Amino acid sequence: MSKLSNKLLHIATIGKTVGLGGDMKLHLKSDFPEQFKKGASFFINENDSIAISDINHERGLIRFSGYNSPEDAKKLTNKNLYTTIERTRKECHLDKGEYFWFDIEGCSVVEDGKVLGTVDELDRMGIANYLCIITDEALVKSGFAKSFLLPFREPFTINTDIKEKIITVIGAMDILEAS
Repeated sequence: MSKLSNKLLHIATIGKTVGLGGDMKLHLKSDFPEQFKKGASFFINENDSIAISDINHERGLIRFSGYNSPEDAKKLTNKNLYTTIERTRKECHLDKGEYFWFDIEGCSVVEDGKVLGTVDELDRMGIANYLCIITDEALVKSGFAKSFLLPFREPFTINTDIKEKIITVIGAMDILEAS
C-alpha cells in the first residue's frame, strides 16, 4: 500500500515467539479485542501490512500469514500493529457516553466559561482515564503549571461534545492551582 494520508493508531505490540508453530504473544493497546480476528490485516508501518492467520484470545497468542516457524516469526518481535481512524470507527462499537481517545485529543477544557487548556492526550492509570491537558497560555503566563492531569469521569467531567471539541468540567481549576 502506498503512503497513508491518515494517522495510524497503535493498537498492539507483537511480543516473543511461543512454541514451534510461529505463535507469538500479543500485547493489546486497545479496548477493542474484537478487531483481532482471523483474516484481519494490520499495518506494521505506513507501507506494509500483515494478516492474522490464527488467534487464541484466551492465551493471548497470535499467528500471522507467512510466518509459520519461530525463525520467521522472530522477525516480527516488538513490531507495532496499527490501524486507521476510519477502520476503527467502522469496526469498533462505542456505548453511549464512550468516546474514542483520538476524538478527545484536541478538545478544549472549559470550566465556568473559561478555557483552561487543550487535551494533549489521554492516559490510563490503573482503572481510571486521565486527560493530559496543556494549560492555556494566558494561565501559564499568570504562573500556573504548563500542564496538568484531570480524571476523565464524574464528578469532574460534566459534558463532552466531540463535534464542538469542548469538554466542560468542574473542579479542574482547583487541580490546576494545586499543580
